[in-house]
Amino acid sequence: MIKLSKKLFLFLALFGSIHTLLGQKNTKLFDPKGLKVQWELTENEYLGKRQYLSAFTLTNTGKTVLPSANWTLYFNYIRDIDPSSVTGGVHIEAVNGDIFRLYPSNSFKALKPNESLTISFVSSELFVNVSDVPFGMYFVDNANPAAAQSITNYSIKPPKEDKVGYTTADKVFAKNELIKDIPLGQLPPIFPTPQSYQWQAGQFVLSQNTQILAQKEFLNEATLLGADIEKIVGKKPEIVSEVNGSAIVFRKDNSPEGAYALHISNEGIEIVASSGVGAFYAVQSLKCLFPWQATDKATTTITIPAIKVKDAPRFGFRSLMLDVARNFQTPQEVKKILSLMATYKLNVLHLHFIDDEGWRLEIPDLPELTAIGAMRGHTLDSKKYLPASFGAGPVAGVTSASGFYTRQEFIDLLRYAAERHIQIIPEVESPGHARASIKAMDARYEKYMALGNPTEAERYLLKDPNDQSEYRTAQLWRDNVMCVGRPSVYEFAEKIVNEIVLMYQEAQAPLTTIHFGGDEVPAGVWEKSPICQELIKNTPSLKNTDDLWYYYFGKVNAILKAKGLFLSGWEEIAMRKTVLDGNKTMIPNPVLANENFQVNVWNNMIGWGAEDLPYRLANAGYRVILSCVSNMYFDLSYQKTFEEPGYYWGGFVDMDKPFYFIPYDYYKNSTEDRRGNPIAPSYFLGKDRLTDYGKSNIVGIQGLLWSESIKTPERLEYMLLPKLFGLAERAWAADPDWANASDATKYKELYDQAWSTFVNVVSKKELPRLDTFEGGYLYRIPTAGATIQNGQVLANVQFKGFTIRYTTDGSEPTAQSKIYQNPITEKGVITLKVFNSKGRAGRSIQVQNK
Repeated sequence: MIKLSKKLFLFLALFGSIHTLLGQKNTKLFDPKGLKVQWELTENEYLGKRQYLSAFTLTNTGKTVLPSANWTLYFNYIRDIDPSSVTGGVHIEAVNGDIFRLYPSNSFKALKPNESLTISFVSSELFVNVSDVPFGMYFVDNANPAAAQSITNYSIKPPKEDKVGYTTADKVFAKNELIKDIPLGQLPPIFPTPQSYQWQAGQFVLSQNTQILAQKEFLNEATLLGADIEKIVGKKPEIVSEVNGSAIVFRKDNSPEGAYALHISNEGIEIVASSGVGAFYAVQSLKCLFPWQATDKATTTITIPAIKVKDAPRFGFRSLMLDVARNFQTPQEVKKILSLMATYKLNVLHLHFIDDEGWRLEIPDLPELTAIGAMRGHTLDSKKYLPASFGAGPVAGVTSASGFYTRQEFIDLLRYAAERHIQIIPEVESPGHARASIKAMDARYEKYMALGNPTEAERYLLKDPNDQSEYRTAQLWRDNVMCVGRPSVYEFAEKIVNEIVLMYQEAQAPLTTIHFGGDEVPAGVWEKSPICQELIKNTPSLKNTDDLWYYYFGKVNAILKAKGLFLSGWEEIAMRKTVLDGNKTMIPNPVLANENFQVNVWNNMIGWGAEDLPYRLANAGYRVILSCVSNMYFDLSYQKTFEEPGYYWGGFVDMDKPFYFIPYDYYKNSTEDRRGNPIAPSYFLGKDRLTDYGKSNIVGIQGLLWSESIKTPERLEYMLLPKLFGLAERAWAADPDWANASDATKYKELYDQAWSTFVNVVSKKELPRLDTFEGGYLYRIPTAGATIQNGQVLANVQFKGFTIRYTTDGSEPTAQSKIYQNPITEKGVITLKVFNSKGRAGRSIQVQNK
């Protein structure tokens, strides 16, 4: 009996094990394709505070159960989340940077097919637009994290409330009403506005027989002009040493660098300049006079009106900063942007190709920089690649989060830019914003340690492994600052400088400076780094941790000086911490003012208290590039509406803000803070004003295009254009009359007229040209303005010459819908959309006509 019981026991145990194994084999894993996620705003200004309540709704649309444990949803978010506010039986916690994770708690119940679950949580600040929404969500089975999958069925429910004061169709209508419709023939012929021009009698007929006479120093400009002419008349002009008959003639004189004269008559076209730079700008002005319609159809001749132009740039530094670190742009797109810059006489591309989220330039001797630093995907240790910031998704290499320029591609970009008289300034962001660099060199360290070579492993190591410092950056990183006490940090910097210099030499491209960042290093860094604290202890010139900042940039400055270069950086490199009335404050650093530093000053944030910082630094002797967030941050949203993409932390930047920026007195036109609240002129009393000496240190102006939310060429061009036109005008042309008018009434009259002229030039001349130039640019087409008066819908548009189409049945207008010509009398929901001449449209708006 006892033996029988043992046999029975063994049989039952074996049967149970087999049954369990079979059951496990037949159990289906949860398929993330069956998970539908919707996000919606529940309440803005929740509990009367600057916070909002929102919710995820998870719906299981698949055939398998979402289990009660062992899975995680990762997503990107620019807000803080209160962990104690999270409902639904899950936890939400910050990981690093903008990455969050949502995972089940012990009380979470499995979500069966066709079941839904709502998860509420409270976020910091107020909700404004689509950039505030969580994004980049993906699912990870904790047992198989390598198989992470993006949540493709993700939707956003538009808010039903408005507690932030959205820009309405009525407000747009009122703003558009100030713009006069000016006939094309009455508009200035050249953009940006030249110093002077006079129309002449006659015209020049450019044909397939036109020749170009150019001396050797103008051969590059003549060749580029010939290529443009070929696109229009179908034949490239011959470049000759002498001509018979009418021709385009380049002639040398002794005018200042960049200046030119352009003379068009019946007999020909004369371009006069002292060098290729001025001649190139003359060519751009000449192309303004080409009939843009000619590029739309086959033709063998075009007619150019006779004119005399004399011109020169206001600032020698006319720049665009392009961030390709956060999201990568291909060499082809960068060339397209360079062509656009050249057309509007911008001459510097500040290329931000290194940041926490990406390293985009091949350094052959340091392959980890691109193998690790140029890729983003799902990772918790950043050993194979960087984490999935800014909506990168779980799979590395498939989105704009990944990518880099090979050495040869970068050299090619340098040559392309140099041909168009554009200098590319490379930025090696440091010592903060350096997570990509740090993690790449960590991987290199581990590689050489595994090979038993600790000397080589530590050669370029950028961190102190024993650093226990606690900090959090503006972008929420906790581990992105180099250990400036390590000698290997400077060996790394010198290696990168040497490699960059070699690339420029091979490209025969100009290099005068390298930008070394210096932006947003947070409080708390280096405080608990044994290496840094030991350096302070043993270095008499270092009194405290703050002094490490000047130590770092002093050594970087020496590296650059040895190469005949000067140091560029963000404003912080020119600042020094001190104490005033017992409080820590920042002042222009008097020690470094004579070191030939060039600083991009972005922080003139209206309402933050440092509105005068660009002027203070210029007055203190630093060479300043006005890179002001108030007017020149092109990645900021155009207007305060839910649908309009872009960040808005620095305010909203439509095409008017770059246009009305007054370089030497931007206080005059600063009428609102970053949240749109009015600012009175008296607010600027006591702020430093720009002295005459300070004016001599304003080197130029820069527009900036950060790419946290820019993942495609289409979005890049949308955010860049038409804002770039205001930058081009302010950087090239002298102050307009309205900028110097002291009488308020006269000022408004002059400004309104100038604004109308500018908008008409942009919409009737420049944007139609960009519809075909370089394959066409996908600039932003504005929404229509609309208001209801006497039971009728009145509509208008910012871009005169564009077409408003509408429907009355709730459908989206198409290129075949009714054209708005007179007030709309139909009742119900009126949907309006603006179209350009090519049939491409902007975003629609709706008004209810009851």
